[in-house]
Amino acid sequence: MTLPVAERLQATYAVAFTDPPADLRGTVRREVAAQFRAPLRDLVLGMLDSPMLTLDLRPAEDFPPLPAGLLAAYGAAPADLAAVAGAGHLLAVRAAYRPGWPPAHEWAARAAAGAVAAAASAPVVDVFTPRILSGPELRRSLPGPQGDMRLTDWMLISHSGGTDTVWFTTRGLARFGLPELRTENVPAGLVVPWGRLLNGLARRLLDVYLDELANSESPAELRIPATVSVSLQDVAAASGETEPLCREVALRLQPAEPSPGDEVPVLAVHAADDGPDRPETLCTALFGESRQRFG
Repeated sequence: MTLPVAERLQATYAVAFTDPPADLRGTVRREVAAQFRAPLRDLVLGMLDSPMLTLDLRPAEDFPPLPAGLLAAYGAAPADLAAVAGAGHLLAVRAAYRPGWPPAHEWAARAAAGAVAAAASAPVVDVFTPRILSGPELRRSLPGPQGDMRLTDWMLISHSGGTDTVWFTTRGLARFGLPELRTENVPAGLVVPWGRLLNGLARRLLDVYLDELANSESPAELRIPATVSVSLQDVAAASGETEPLCREVALRLQPAEPSPGDEVPVLAVHAADDGPDRPETLCTALFGESRQRFG
């Protein structure tokens, strides 16, 4: 399966100010230096001194309105929604960087927005998702000294459907240059285990993608396997944990037909071997649980 590789990836965060700082760039620099340690601090300050990270402060009415309905759907607190709605100024923090590791555009933009927001007690909106990030959530998501991060802090899995089956879609892999993932017709009793499986698949797919990027020189496209094995270690790694057991299952990926609202390419997720009750069989094989426990 062939995937295109973007020349640049961009991250955008919004900070909703009641009263913005008079010396914005100086405030961002001071707060980043005070709140973060190397190497993240040096990455952010280096990008702040380059064209790769920009600070765009304007009256709120000069920007398109932030999607209050989606922010609420993704768990925004009423106080944060009110603060965003009543903000007199918005700061757009944008950063661009090449695909690969580290995802400097996301780390730098999120850290810069979080630092200045913390100093002003202002909410931060992750425009990509979109959702409002609390201070603890934002800081937890940023990389540790060794560049480690939890993928689950950078992606969401939404699900919708009826009483019998559910439709799953990820939101976050496009930050790294990958398509998002989608699964249809998953039994409603498998919401939790199938979500965990998709987290593991996302972690595994990102690892494969990054390995291919590292072994290619300025590629315009990459070839990755259409069948991917997902292990319990992948599921644990997506949440920054470890797992001693070695069970794994195989999943098949293929380009999905576009749906209304799709902004990036999507890969449909199937069992490697088609057959009845495949989602349940895969979850049982990977997690060793019965349908009764899934429900």
